Amino acid sequence: MTKKQEQNASFMVRFQQRIFEENGESKIQWRGKVTHVQDGDEKRFSDFNDALTFMQNKLAELTEEATKHEPQEKQESILVKSLSMWKTIKDVGPKVLRDTLKDPKKQFEHFQDEIQDKLNTFGEEISEKVQINEWRNASRSDFNKIQNQIESLSEEIKKLSTKMDTINKK
Repeated sequence: MTKKQEQNASFMVRFQQRIFEENGESKIQWRGKVTHVQDGDEKRFSDFNDALTFMQNKLAELTEEATKHEPQEKQESILVKSLSMWKTIKDVGPKVLRDTLKDPKKQFEHFQDEIQDKLNTFGEEISEKVQINEWRNASRSDFNKIQNQIESLSEEIKKLSTKMDTINKK
């Protein structure tokens, strides 16, 4: 099996709230800017769907670039799978955003709990004992690489757990 290059995409989303009076009535307007961290492209928005579309397009470009040497049918299949998360975001994103704006502390605590659950699950998976017979055919260098990666992941999990503990104490 050919090893595929992993690719990352990071986005920074900023919101700006404007409260104003219009015809004697209090109004609120949320505007924002989403930035693709890797290339610096940005999109200003007053409708969050515009931000989602921007992010979706950037991820589609990334997927298309990663699959450009694949047959067209396979490219399309991978792209559909890659972007399936956007259906979920479209369905639940506005509610999460609304709830976060209403009670940011509650949503932050919920987010912390989710991260902690993922870290615990991941830590349990790593700590499962691997049977030595599964390693018999591995070369010494492969074995050393994997061992170093497991040690590195364990250290990262410890660091993340420490950060989560610090955040939970605040």
